[in-house]
Amino acid sequence: MAANERYEAVIGLEVHAELLTESKLFCGCSAKFGAPPNEHTCPVCLGMPGVLPVLNRRVVELAITAGLATSCTIARSSRWARKNYFYPDLPKGYQISQYELPICSGGAIEIPSGNGERKRVRLTRIHMEEDTGKNIHDAHGDASLVDFNRSGVPLLEIVSEPDLRSADEAGAYLRQLRSVLRYLEICDGNMEEGSFRCDANVSIRPRGSTALGTKVEIKNMNSFRAVEKAIAYEIGRQARVLDEGGRLVQETRHWDPDRELTRSMRIKEQADDYRYFPEPDLLPLTVGDDWVERVRAGLPELPAARAERFEREYGLPAYDAEVLTARKDVADYYEAAVRAHANPKAISNWVMGELLRLIKDRHLDDALVIREWPVAPAYLAALVELIDGGQISGKIAKSVFEEMARTGADPRRIVVDQGLTQVSDDAAILAAIDGILEANGDRVAQYRGGKTQLLGFFVGQVMKATGGKANPQKVNELLKERLAG
Repeated sequence: MAANERYEAVIGLEVHAELLTESKLFCGCSAKFGAPPNEHTCPVCLGMPGVLPVLNRRVVELAITAGLATSCTIARSSRWARKNYFYPDLPKGYQISQYELPICSGGAIEIPSGNGERKRVRLTRIHMEEDTGKNIHDAHGDASLVDFNRSGVPLLEIVSEPDLRSADEAGAYLRQLRSVLRYLEICDGNMEEGSFRCDANVSIRPRGSTALGTKVEIKNMNSFRAVEKAIAYEIGRQARVLDEGGRLVQETRHWDPDRELTRSMRIKEQADDYRYFPEPDLLPLTVGDDWVERVRAGLPELPAARAERFEREYGLPAYDAEVLTARKDVADYYEAAVRAHANPKAISNWVMGELLRLIKDRHLDDALVIREWPVAPAYLAALVELIDGGQISGKIAKSVFEEMARTGADPRRIVVDQGLTQVSDDAAILAAIDGILEANGDRVAQYRGGKTQLLGFFVGQVMKATGGKANPQKVNELLKERLAG
C-alpha cells in the first residue's frame, strides 16, 4: 500500500510577506530592495543602545487591508511583543512582533479543490513584525557577512490552520494568497528576492485518525515548485521513518534544492523558548471603527470574486477565469479588450496564449503591475475583430500579432500595408483549387476512391498556393464540391 493511502498529511503554512512601504516599520530608513549592503540603516534598525521605535502608520493600514480581504476579525486593540533570540542578523537580540494579541485573527483563503468545488483554508492569524537582516555565507572565503538593509522592513506573518492535505493544495494556497496580496498592492510576492517567504509545518497520521502527528517545520523554499517538492519529500520521509519502526522528532529541517531532500537543522523551538513579553517601548495599538471602514471601502474586487464574475458575465470556463484573474493587471487588460470587441472567449484565448507568452519572454511579469503592455488591449480586440469579420485567417493573425508586438502598430494598418487581407472570393479560390487538383490527379483518384483523409492535404496545398490568405472555411467548402464532381 502506497504511503499516501496509509497516511494522511496535515499541513499548515506560515507566510512572511514584506510590505510595500517607503520606509521601515519603526524608523525612517528606506525599505526598498536592491541597495548596496547596509546602505539603508540607522541606529534604530541597527539596534543601537538608547534608541526608540516609532510606529509606521502605513504598515497598520496594510495589515488591516490584508485582514479584511481574507475575512479576518480586526482587533480594535492589539499589542506588540519582544521575541527574544540571538542570531547575527538580529542586532537587538530580539524581534518586535505580536504574540498574544495580533491585529487580525480568523479568516480564510479559498482554493480550487477539483470538480468545480472550492476548499476553505482557515487562517489562524495575521500579525505585524519587523524583518531581520540577511546573512551571506561563503561570499568571501570562510567568512559570513551580514546585510542589515532588510532589518526592520515591515512584514505580515500569515499563519494558516493545518487544513492542507497535500503538496498540491499547499501550492494552490500560496498562489491564491500571493494573488490576493498583489491585488491589494501591498506585497510584490517575489519569492526569489525574499519578499514572499514560506515555512511549512508538516506531519502525517494514519488515515482515519484525528490525532495530530509530530510536526516538522521546513525552511529555505524560494519558489512554489520548491514548496511543493519539499512537502512531498517530507511526507514520504516521515512515512518511511514510521514504517521502519522509527520515531519522528519535532524539528526544523532545511530544504536542499540540489539534492531535493530535507536535512535536519535543529530541534524545533517552542514559544516559551523565545521568552515573549510585551514590548515596553511601544504602546498598545488601538484601531478605531472608522479607520477599519475606510479601509474596507477601498478594497478592490478580489481574484476569487472576479473569477466567478468572469464565468458568469463572459461565459468563460473556470480555467480561463482563474488564469485571467490571477493578476489584477491581466484581468484589467482582458476586460478593456472585451469592452472594445465583445468576443470574450476568443480574446481569452489570445490573452492566455500569445500575450502571456510574450510578457513571460520579456520578463514583464516580474513587475507588480505591467504598465507598458507589448500590445494595447484595443489593438488585441481589433485583431480578433479582423478574424471574426473574415478579413484575416487565424494563421495570418499570429504573424500580425508578432508585428504588433514588435512595432506597437494597429493591426488594421499592418494588414493593409502588408496586403494580408484574406481571400474570400470564390473565383480566386477555385482557380487555386483547380491548379492543385490538376497537379495531383493520383491523389484526387484516391480521395474519390474513399481515402477522404486526403482533404487535409488539399487544404494545405491551397493555403500554400494563396500565401495563407484564402478563407479556410471557403477552401473546405469549395474543395469538397470539386472533389465530389
